Amino acid sequence: MSAHLCLLGDANSVHLRRWSQEMLSRGYRVSVVTARPQPIDSVEQRVLPPVARSIDWLWRVGETRRHLAELAPDLVHAHYVTSYGTLAARCGHHPLVMTAWGSDILVTPRRSRPMRWLTGWTLRHADLLTGDSQDLLDEMARYRPRGALRQIHWGADMAKFRPGDWADKRGFQIASLRSWEPNYHVDVIVEAVSLLLQRRPAAGVHLHLLGGGEGEGALRAQVRSLGLAEAVTFHGRVGDTEMVNVLHACKVSVSVPQSDATSVSVLESMACGLPVIASDLPANRQWLDDGQDTLVPRGDVPALAAALDALCGDDARAERIGRANHERMRRDGARSAQMDTMAALYEELLERARRSA
Repeated sequence: MSAHLCLLGDANSVHLRRWSQEMLSRGYRVSVVTARPQPIDSVEQRVLPPVARSIDWLWRVGETRRHLAELAPDLVHAHYVTSYGTLAARCGHHPLVMTAWGSDILVTPRRSRPMRWLTGWTLRHADLLTGDSQDLLDEMARYRPRGALRQIHWGADMAKFRPGDWADKRGFQIASLRSWEPNYHVDVIVEAVSLLLQRRPAAGVHLHLLGGGEGEGALRAQVRSLGLAEAVTFHGRVGDTEMVNVLHACKVSVSVPQSDATSVSVLESMACGLPVIASDLPANRQWLDDGQDTLVPRGDVPALAAALDALCGDDARAERIGRANHERMRRDGARSAQMDTMAALYEELLERARRSA
């Protein structure tokens, strides 16, 4: 009989959806308890009332307990520590896995002393903690959790995300895959592209904005005010096929958030054989070679424009960095390998639970 894995997380997140499908393909029965529903193939879903404020999570414990009692899973895995993780900790179901997504550990606990206390309390209820970068694991370790810490990243689907033909790329097209939210500094990218266009008006510079988000109105206004309407395409949220098509047309991908763990968009850009200009953050240093000169200070428009200019003026270098990035992903970045490791960790927890029963 298949083991039953219950995921607590946002069902409208592509990451949770991919995780559920990966575990279905490995023989698990998968269910989801979520406050942000969206149908997922072959996955039973239980929906919590909507959450508008952080404090609302505290009032979702009763419903979550009822759903878990009815589903009776063998294993619970909460995605995002300071929301679903806290719910799972309050429910007391074991084995319990928690995955940190980045801001839940690197940003939210620093907002107040009570939030830091709650984060530590939550983490200490997990039997296993995972994060997708070493700095994320190091930060969780400061709370002295009782469960093991393991680095598991989201990876890229190497069958879908693969290099296009560099000879088919036209001009100097730039991809931004990050959400249009304040943390991701997409406005900084737009401003840097404006500077690049001033330096290289005949280079065929064009920016593709994927991701979508609440900042769309402000970004469109910024593009208009800078006179970039013809040089920027707003794609919004797209599927993998359209994303790959855009990446194949581009010669560089840009990801310059204020705070981040390992970014799937960085990994997918690398898998497609692109150089990636990224914020100089610990997680990015794990993936991007310092010798590439593609790490830039957060929020630094001139530095980002200079990094783009350097690649725009040296096509051979851009292609060479892209090949190196793809090779790195072939070695270390496949999602299938990461999910195999995660499934093995699930089995260890389930075997331990069987022995202690």
